[in-house]
Amino acid sequence: MELQAPDRLVRLAVDLVNTRTRDPEQLNAPGDVRTFLLEHGETEPITLDESDLAQVRAVRERIRAVFHTEARDAAAVLNELLEGYAVRPYLSDHDGSPWHLHVAKPGATWGDWLAAATALGLASFAAGHGFDAIGTCAAVDCERVYVNPAERRPRRFCSPTCASRTRVASYRARKAANPST
Repeated sequence: MELQAPDRLVRLAVDLVNTRTRDPEQLNAPGDVRTFLLEHGETEPITLDESDLAQVRAVRERIRAVFHTEARDAAAVLNELLEGYAVRPYLSDHDGSPWHLHVAKPGATWGDWLAAATALGLASFAAGHGFDAIGTCAAVDCERVYVNPAERRPRRFCSPTCASRTRVASYRARKAANPST
């Protein structure tokens, strides 16, 4: 449960929220959370139970709110998560791992750690890029979220696939409405 570089924490937050969209739920069992954590750089041992699964899903929904609210409300959500789960960062070399920073309380659950780490990542991102760079895909059939660190390049879609699909649908709708062109 080490603190990772801020960009990795932002990716962790985005990917966590995107585990439940219009696509099927991706976190159906504790093993799914374990796989998610491993894919995001965490190391063994990772032990989870149904309580951890429920807690991680609850954290996911609180983090989701950051992508769907106005800046002041999103900041309030992040501040609440930081207040409730984060501690002053400290160095640790537990379990034979190299020295690294922790931002969650000693003995924190994976849900507690995810709450602290993702809130810290998104708060740092928002401080550097603004809340306008945190968004939800504009495609009507997509609920995925994204962050956009590019300055002066607005983004509305989670991926080029959604952007292209939306442009094609818009083009076809215009052609159908005005077939003479």
